[in-house]
Amino acid sequence: MEFRDLYHKPLQYIQHLFVTGLLFLLPITITFSLFHFFFSVIKKWLIPIRNLEIPIISRIPHHEIIILIGFIFLIGVLIKAFILRPLIHVLEESVNRIPFIRTIYMGIKQLVFAFSSHDQTSFKKVVIVQYPRAGIYSIGFLTKDMPTVIAGDNLVGVYIPHTPNPASGNFIMVPKQDIQETDLNRQEATALIISGGIVQPPRYKKE
Repeated sequence: MEFRDLYHKPLQYIQHLFVTGLLFLLPITITFSLFHFFFSVIKKWLIPIRNLEIPIISRIPHHEIIILIGFIFLIGVLIKAFILRPLIHVLEESVNRIPFIRTIYMGIKQLVFAFSSHDQTSFKKVVIVQYPRAGIYSIGFLTKDMPTVIAGDNLVGVYIPHTPNPASGNFIMVPKQDIQETDLNRQEATALIISGGIVQPPRYKKE
């Protein structure tokens, strides 16, 4: 055995141990850091609520988060009970009268609703298309057939989400014969996009 092997193998083993520990800690650290970042941002937004002197509740640590969660839950209850529906309708009608704000608000609302489990129509199917050029394939969400006056008789709309934020993306129109349908559902496709292809449906792992 050469002399360099006497120290090279122990160094390799030490390096292996370090990399193993790093790969274990890195996802936990990044997840905690992201959670801490968003938690800090939300707490800054809720400073006005934290400054309110509410008996008993003010003594609870991070009570503004609890108040926010309770408020969101209450809004959901009131909407389901149709109590806030008229008010929401009036507010949206007011927003629709403001040209620039109307476009942004309605676009964001429809996009958020399309990714929710309540909407079963906006994104009909998960498809694969050649984008941004031939030979490169991207996952997209089939929206609907485009009106003949806009795009002819044979084009469909496809939304191509970005990684890691699927709420931003590109809208493209492609011929129907150029799309390849998949059996992915929206949740599986979204997880695949956000993770950059790392998180794949468990049913595929069995195969």
